[in-house]
Formats: sequence, structure tokens, C-alpha cells
Amino acid sequence: MTLRPRLVAVLFFASASLLVAQKKSSDPSKAVLALESKWNDAYRRGDIDALNVLLADDFIITVEDGTTYSKSGYISRLGGPGQHVELSKMADLRVRVRGNVAVVTGEYHEKGTLNGKPYEYHDRLTDVWVNGDGRWQVIASHYSIPVKE
Repeated sequence: MTLRPRLVAVLFFASASLLVAQKKSSDPSKAVLALESKWNDAYRRGDIDALNVLLADDFIITVEDGTTYSKSGYISRLGGPGQHVELSKMADLRVRVRGNVAVVTGEYHEKGTLNGKPYEYHDRLTDVWVNGDGRWQVIASHYSIPVKE
């Protein structure tokens, strides 16, 4: 192979690789949905290390009764001996991306025990993800109980 065909082949593969990379980065919705799934799984299993990676340092969550927790408060509540999550399921998730911000809305169902007492939630959720330094992290989350008609 002479230099010219080799150069054409290298340029072709470089262009193809760039197009694949652009395609991946131009549709971050799939990446955010995968991270939502990882977060849900880490929450259910009580995986503190995974939560530390997925949650931004200034993360804040508002739960069903209006209580808010910082990242450390959320993780310590989950990591405590008083809570056991049996079911944690999301449905009807929709992602809206604007630049480096993604907003996820959907339905959430959780069942478990807290301090020995059973609980069950059927919620609506809103999660806000920010892409900084090349990775997505959730910065805010809000859970509310839908109004029953």
C-alpha cells in the first residue's frame, strides 16, 4: 500500500470514529436514562460508593413530605440500619435536554420498611442532571405524591 491510499484509509477511519463520537454526544438522553437506572439500582442496594459518584456534591432532594436532604443527608439516611428498600421502580421516564442540563420526569414506586414500619410510595419525580467535566451528575431531585381525583 502506498502512502496515499494509506492516508485515505486513516482519514476515513478517523472521520468514521468522529461521527460515531458525535452521534453519542449528540443524544445524551440515553446516557441520562442509563444513569437514572444506575442510581435507582444503587439506591435499592444501598450502594454508597455508586451514589457518591452519581450525586453532585451540592445535590438536594425533596421527598414526599416536603423534607429536603443534602447529598450527605440523603446517603446517611439510606445507609442507616433503619431503612430497607424492597422495591424501587421507575416508569414512563421522559428526558428533556438543553445544553449541559437534562430534566427527567416520570413515575416512581417504592416499597420497604423504615424503622420497622412498612411504607409504600407512588410518586411523580423530577430529576435534574448536569454535565460538567465530561460526566453527568444529578444535582436536584423532587418527589411528590400525585393528587388522587
